[in-house]
Amino acid sequence: MLKQTYNIPGLPPDFDFDTLPILKALNTATRNLAEVKGLAPIIPNQGILIDTLSLQEAKDSSEIENIVTTNDELFRGGLDRDSALSGPSKEVAVYRDALRLGFERLCETGLITNRTLTEMFRLLKNRDDGFRKTPGTGLQNNSGKIVYVPTQDAREIENQMSALETYINSESELDPLIRMAIIHHQFESIHPFSDGNGRLGRMLNVLYLTKEGLLSIPILYMSRGINQSKADYYRLLQEVRDHGNWEDWIVYILDIVTETSKITLELIEGIRQAMAYFKQHIRDKHRKIYSQDLINNLFRHPYTRIEYVMDELNVSRPTATSYLEKLCADDEIPLTKFVEGRNNYYVNVALVQLLAGDEV
Repeated sequence: MLKQTYNIPGLPPDFDFDTLPILKALNTATRNLAEVKGLAPIIPNQGILIDTLSLQEAKDSSEIENIVTTNDELFRGGLDRDSALSGPSKEVAVYRDALRLGFERLCETGLITNRTLTEMFRLLKNRDDGFRKTPGTGLQNNSGKIVYVPTQDAREIENQMSALETYINSESELDPLIRMAIIHHQFESIHPFSDGNGRLGRMLNVLYLTKEGLLSIPILYMSRGINQSKADYYRLLQEVRDHGNWEDWIVYILDIVTETSKITLELIEGIRQAMAYFKQHIRDKHRKIYSQDLINNLFRHPYTRIEYVMDELNVSRPTATSYLEKLCADDEIPLTKFVEGRNNYYVNVALVQLLAGDEV
């Protein structure tokens, strides 16, 4: 049997977090995150931000675990769960559903519980078990060498997750952003589930910030920053276990918050501008079909379909088809159509370019 290589500490860890590097990084991260919270309401329908940004967050978070998909597959996967998409694309699409489930439970209870995390795990992995019961879990590096062995005993895993749940939902003198970094490290070190811990841990980050009121909705796009510094992410996770190097870990996570807050701000502003253009042009040139619900549909789904317009605008198939075809025929509106099999897809090119990080 594998031997555990790290003793899970009590919470909070025995460390002085009031160091100058941490406080400087905390000040910057707090300021930038507050801008995200303040700007998000400029999008009237918050579901647009949740759906579009969480889908891209899902893509980048999954890439950290070497689950790679394309934006094209991803956006179609959001519409056609039963279509012949690749396995990675379906995994990424269901990540968004798991994050949405966690947010719904948070809104219902005001808490982040182990029951919620287990529900999210079951949805993410399409299985009905929970915390690990069987010994033998060890984390390997790219060469196949085991670099970390978490707790092996099932009862101890339950005890550690119970303590983590209490810490997540209790008050503390520590700043919530520092606590988020501690919680993330603790969750990844316990490694409570047989699979999906990395993705669940990153969902936990943004859900915790929402719980603490630092965000109104879970839209911080953290995984892009982590994905771009993946080697540092894993190295610093392990340095805490091996050497108690909390300072560098905390500063790293705070810097990720700063970086991804800026990315998220740019995306929100870009979406606002693109929506304003669509709204003005459709209202001026296609007044008979204009509605805010139509604008919302085009920005909630990077790839929309006739059925979505029918459902969300409560119109007939001929009417929905007419709306989309008229907009596609207008060269001044960045909406294009492509046909695959029996499916017609209508692509909001401006939104897709924004999410892909391209110039509009």
